[in-house]
Amino acid sequence: MPDDPLPDVTEEFARTLAPGRDDVIRAMDERADREGFPTVGPAVGGWLRLLARAVDAERVFEFGSGYGYSAYWVASAIPADGEIVLTEIDADELDDARENLAAGGFEDRAHFEHGDAIETVDAYDGPFDLVLIDNEKDRYAEAFEAVREKVAPGGIVAADNAIEAGPIDFEDVRALLAGDAVDATASSHGIADYLATVRDDPDFETSLLPLGEGMAVSIRV
Repeated sequence: MPDDPLPDVTEEFARTLAPGRDDVIRAMDERADREGFPTVGPAVGGWLRLLARAVDAERVFEFGSGYGYSAYWVASAIPADGEIVLTEIDADELDDARENLAAGGFEDRAHFEHGDAIETVDAYDGPFDLVLIDNEKDRYAEAFEAVREKVAPGGIVAADNAIEAGPIDFEDVRALLAGDAVDATASSHGIADYLATVRDDPDFETSLLPLGEGMAVSIRV
């Protein structure tokens, strides 16, 4: 097994097929590079936009939005009378997200919620056509359970960091999914718990998108 479960060449090749970046996305990418801010990146951003188009998404919910990077990619794929809900615990990042979405002309379809995403989703009725889970890794399964009944039939739940991230060890996640007892981080346990949850849910079919830091994509069947 290679040290890097997602080789750079895969990401680089995927970027050649990704939609073109506008000035707002370029600025967000530059900020991510400069500050080491974790975003999904343009290859995954392009895939999220494609998924939104594939399901004709009109309503989208994000668990954890940062400064609006993934939301910006998705916003252009939903109609002007659609809705994308951004949630963020950091007020300054949410303000930046508001500015970024406005700069792209998407403020008409965006709602910005400051606070805990899992508490926030309780205030929204479904159905959602696309859900992105990117909050605290040890709470992924909790986020899924909070939203699963609000996902439309044929709708998609996409969870970032399904393979790697700073506090996640890929080999530990694999071992945990195999039922082995390992001394793993809370984040590794959280990702393994999430993957087991969606894998075993009869109402969802899940596969892995091996780009960025790995994205688990689940469709409600």
